[in-house]
Amino acid sequence: MRRLSFVHLVAAFLLTMLASVARADTLVVFAAASLTNALQDIGKSFEAQSGHTVKYSFAASSTLAKQIESGAQAQLFLSADEQWMDYLAERKLIVTDSRISLLGNSLVLVTPADSKATVALAKGFDLAALLGDGRLATGDPAHVPVGKYAQAALTHLGVWRIAEPRLVRADSVRAALVLVERGEVPAGIVYSTDAAVTPKVRVAATFPADSHAPITYPAAIIAGQDSAAARAFYTYLRSDAASTVFKRYGFSVK
Repeated sequence: MRRLSFVHLVAAFLLTMLASVARADTLVVFAAASLTNALQDIGKSFEAQSGHTVKYSFAASSTLAKQIESGAQAQLFLSADEQWMDYLAERKLIVTDSRISLLGNSLVLVTPADSKATVALAKGFDLAALLGDGRLATGDPAHVPVGKYAQAALTHLGVWRIAEPRLVRADSVRAALVLVERGEVPAGIVYSTDAAVTPKVRVAATFPADSHAPITYPAAIIAGQDSAAARAFYTYLRSDAASTVFKRYGFSVK
């Protein structure tokens, strides 16, 4: 009887372990490049707590939305603007009732860390003098959210006609940031949270909030991917623990 009981105990233990493994899942999260550092930290905490694994694809929101449209198997999407989430919603590619506005951000003008340039972002400010013989880096306004915000802000300040022909149209906000870090351009326009993660740039000025549309980060579960694990991570993104991380990186939490 003792032997039988021992065998039963071992079997029960193995079944419990197998069930635990079966419940663990791997999530693929598509997220705007500006969320890289914060989400990597949040993912580690979530993995330790839940047993699930989180894998990320970071890029421009436009690139990720197009990939989802083409059938990429992501469970969640976090965009850096509402337009690209609208794009997926119009195509019925997100779980409608899961869409939330998760975060906010601000737009800044950055220069290499050793630059002494000072800028007052008023109407008609002297952008040409700031750039000298160089160019201005930001995301491509044709599709990258930070570039759209930048175009709106520069238009509002009356200097878009000067900026447009001298624009380096990067494929993401982080690609634009790297150009400034390397000193390949004298200035760039990125989010304040991107400027905060590197000592190689300095914030020369912050664009007025009314110079562009509010910078918001919507999040949603992808249609057909609404699993328990996806819901668990979606819920964790709204937790106090995640909010603390987002705030530490400079995001405002909705």
